[in-house]
Amino acid sequence: MLQRRATTDDQETAVLAAVQRRIAVPQVVTIARGMSHFGEHALGWLALGALGALIDRRRRRDWLVSMATVAAAHGTSIAVKRVVRRHRPVDPSVAVHASTPSQLSFPSSHAASTTAAAILYGGLLRRRLTPLLVPPMLISRLVLGVHYPSDVLVGSALGAAIGAGMRRRLVGARANSPRGRR
Repeated sequence: MLQRRATTDDQETAVLAAVQRRIAVPQVVTIARGMSHFGEHALGWLALGALGALIDRRRRRDWLVSMATVAAAHGTSIAVKRVVRRHRPVDPSVAVHASTPSQLSFPSSHAASTTAAAILYGGLLRRRLTPLLVPPMLISRLVLGVHYPSDVLVGSALGAAIGAGMRRRLVGARANSPRGRR
């Protein structure tokens, strides 16, 4: 008798189903849905960046550049989705608790924009926001059943690369400006 070899999607589906069995209780699903709405099209992160630009006039340009970079991380993830065309999880062991604007899952745009925002806004606020913001958003996408684990990990890595790259540029520009050399 031939046994079918488990594919990567099968293995990831098993991990996704295990996450849901352990933590997808109604209260967690409700919170995950709220996080999903906040992160949809990066709008929550863009709103927070706009608020930062309004409040922190001295670094308004940095806030606006950071907002644009968060939008770029989101847009880049969408472009990659359209090239890769991986479909969202569909398996009887996975409950889907949220609707999505497309059926494409790789990489997670929520993960990309959240990670970029955490790096950039955290730098502007001089706070380490990444450990506070990124893991809950990544886990929320699994709880909702709309992404495989690799979708959120690669989305986060994409957002980290884009966010960290711009963060280095912002810090370098500030160090080289007449104000930064005082």
